[in-house]
Amino acid sequence: MKKVSLLIAFITFLSFSARAQVTEEIQDRAPQTSAPVAYDAIQEGNWIIGATLGNVGFNFKSDFFSLNINPRAGYFISDNAAIGTEVQLGLDIYDGGETFRYGLTPFIRYYFPEGASATGRWFGEGVVGIGGSSEEDSEGDSVFSGVWGLRAGYAHFIAQHVALEAILGYTRTSADISVGNGESGLNLALGLQIYLPGGR
Repeated sequence: MKKVSLLIAFITFLSFSARAQVTEEIQDRAPQTSAPVAYDAIQEGNWIIGATLGNVGFNFKSDFFSLNINPRAGYFISDNAAIGTEVQLGLDIYDGGETFRYGLTPFIRYYFPEGASATGRWFGEGVVGIGGSSEEDSEGDSVFSGVWGLRAGYAHFIAQHVALEAILGYTRTSADISVGNGESGLNLALGLQIYLPGGR
């Protein structure tokens, strides 16, 4: 009986050891989902490049396709603060035509130290610029107009120089850009940003 109890204890020990080893190997092979580099990425002299993607959709009943993409580049003028510019590009394809939207909106972005973690930062952003549309003037919509907006978001660093961002913002324009039909409104976008170290 003593030998059987000893054998059961030995087998139990081996099974727990093997399970722990397999779990560690699986964790080592798992894709990287975060990196503790948030502070290093947003220091003075660094660069930010990337794009946000929003309002992608297709309506099967009306054959309406919409896509907005906003490439951007910026420079950190101090720790936590960056200035740059964003290009507004949008396309609507529908039965009977298409509308192309464009614009150039300089931005200023600030990363808040409050609520910061090693892998992410909250930020606020303001944009002011100009925008236009290939759509003919209808119901008071301008073909070319000013654009301004306020945004807030969260940057989660998935690698040393790469962050995924979720951004919620309010945009005001009458140029049929970003918010559709020349109206003010809220928009939600997802982005991928690359943070490049400066030549300090």
